[in-house]
Amino acid sequence: MSLAPLPVVCAGYFMVILDVTIINVAVPVVGRDLAASLTGIQWITDGYTLVLAGFLMTGGALGDRLGNRRVFCAGVTVFTLASAACAAAPGAAFLVAARMAEGFGAALIVPGSLALLQEAYPEPAARSRAFGLWGAMAGIAASAGPLLGGLLVSTLGWRWVFLVNLPVGAACLALTPRYVAPSPRRTDRALDRPAQAAVVAAVALLTAALNEAGRRGWSDPAVLTGLALALAAGAAFVLRERFARTPALPPRLLRSRELGGATAVGLLFNFGFYGMVFTASLYFQHERGYSALRTGLALFPAVAVTMFASVLSGRLSRRTGHRPLVVSGMLLGALGLGGWAAAGTDPAYALLVAPMAAAGFGTSFALTGSTATVMGAVPPSYAGAASALFNTARQIGSATGVALGGSLLAGGTGPRAALAVGAAAYLAAAALAWRCVPAGTTEPVAP
Repeated sequence: MSLAPLPVVCAGYFMVILDVTIINVAVPVVGRDLAASLTGIQWITDGYTLVLAGFLMTGGALGDRLGNRRVFCAGVTVFTLASAACAAAPGAAFLVAARMAEGFGAALIVPGSLALLQEAYPEPAARSRAFGLWGAMAGIAASAGPLLGGLLVSTLGWRWVFLVNLPVGAACLALTPRYVAPSPRRTDRALDRPAQAAVVAAVALLTAALNEAGRRGWSDPAVLTGLALALAAGAAFVLRERFARTPALPPRLLRSRELGGATAVGLLFNFGFYGMVFTASLYFQHERGYSALRTGLALFPAVAVTMFASVLSGRLSRRTGHRPLVVSGMLLGALGLGGWAAAGTDPAYALLVAPMAAAGFGTSFALTGSTATVMGAVPPSYAGAASALFNTARQIGSATGVALGGSLLAGGTGPRAALAVGAAAYLAAAALAWRCVPAGTTEPVAP
């Protein structure tokens, strides 16, 4: 087994996750430098997330049709060029547009990264280790983002937050054709444009409505309208897929207990973990008066453990199978958030370290098994679409967790209510994983 494809593919995924977190500490400085309005500042962050979430299914469908390596490289190219445009932005509107272009490039990278790893490592044990390292990349990027962003902003300036992507993207483009095998192309599978438009509209509207719910409240007319339109677009997508000649994912696959169940687990653990990170960030800054950098350091225990939890679960899965690891990870996450909620209204920081670390470790510990379950539930010809479905669900979970956490904090309940809801989501994920995740390692289903 060649290890060369692994770091090359993971480097692209690393850039995507890094750009989610590194911008947070830079946004206030960017806003002052570019004289951006509050809405403009929000769109610098949200524009990237909206486009990423909305076009993941399109990226997966394009990868299955045109070849995952080809689409992955196209995504890295778009992402790298858009990062250069972000660094050179003369104004807020230009920066928002460039961030959206970054999000589109990221939507092409993420589904292809998992599909390429499945192609490169067909043996279940090797594939589990590869998926574990893929998950660890997310942990490394998430933990490095706030610290690296704070360091760059305070020394070289905010434009370097985007310039750091250029050498990584260039290296990824140079090494992918050399070390990653070409992917099969299935040009006979037509791209269902109406279905893709419907899913883009559904996910983008849902993400936008959830983002606004955290600021406006769940009863705001704009939020309710967005949710209703997202539901209508989602229904249109399901109806179109049911009768399409070449659906993105055939109905027989969508009815799979493994695919649907593991995807729902991914949504729930992202809901719990990213809801906790957002809630804790606001709590540390608004209630305890921490600076942005100190908040990043305070959150470090939650994200630092993710760097090796995925790797550990990838190695253990050969002995235990996926189900015990996913279930135990979700129970550990529930224990962590429940422990914080039970710690009182203003606990000492030392009492919060273990709960945050438990949530971070449990989430990453479950990531490998749930990822392998999703990818093993479909034939290789639908790997890109399955990866896109899984990561779209995770994006929706993150957005919902952030929105609910913001709403509960705005309502004056403090962080405990949001953390209790997150703990309940982890418990629901544990029950679902026990039913849907296979006990052993998974082989992709036959075409």
